[in-house]
Amino acid sequence: MNSRESQLKAFNRLLTIMEELRAQCPWDKKQTLQSLRHLTIEETYELGDAILDNDLNEVKKELGDLLLHIVFYAKIGSETNDFDIADVANEICDKLINRHPHIYGDVKVDNEEQVKENWENIKLKEGKKSVLEGVPNSLPALVKANRIQEKVAGVGFDWEKPEQVFEKLEEELAEFQEEVKINDTDKMEAEFGDVLFSMVNYARFLEISPENALERTNKKFIKRFKFLEQKAKEMNKSLKEMSLAEMDVFWEQSKRLK
Repeated sequence: MNSRESQLKAFNRLLTIMEELRAQCPWDKKQTLQSLRHLTIEETYELGDAILDNDLNEVKKELGDLLLHIVFYAKIGSETNDFDIADVANEICDKLINRHPHIYGDVKVDNEEQVKENWENIKLKEGKKSVLEGVPNSLPALVKANRIQEKVAGVGFDWEKPEQVFEKLEEELAEFQEEVKINDTDKMEAEFGDVLFSMVNYARFLEISPENALERTNKKFIKRFKFLEQKAKEMNKSLKEMSLAEMDVFWEQSKRLK
């Protein structure tokens, strides 16, 4: 792998290119923090896809795209004298040092859970009014549920055993089924939300990422459905013209695909 000197040289090269683009390229000149925001979100999702696919070459490329965005934002900040890339780097360095007193101080910890608990307590001492302030409002609901549960668990608000969480899940499922029988849409939605929240919590106890798990299933379903569509096309049929029995044959075949 590259030496520290080579790494710094590469980063310096990127900073120089960013300065040149900002000064000379019509598109780059025009960009603002606001105009880049949605592009950054897209790049983050593309990185997530590459990680799920375990495509390390693509991970490298997507990390580069994200790094460009960080440098881009910092360059814009420097033009208004608000912050530059050194401020960004020093800010995160200071935060990491402050929130790892077991590494940079005299605090002793025995496990990962104590590290998380210290992290959240330090954030509160820094002026946070709630441990949940660090959960962005714009996060997708599934990811947000997981982050909420991780945050509150970090300060001790948690179940003791996975079995307790599963019992809660079963309780929520029963309550959901009761509302289904009554057929009250609003209450069904509320109870279904409780079921999902409990499922996310149970996944956390099993050390499963609910987001990754669902996306794996999404990808699996898409692959199998496209196989089904291809087989229908080979038969000169549309899916609507096929019986469920016919489709099921090809669906079972799709399960054997790697």
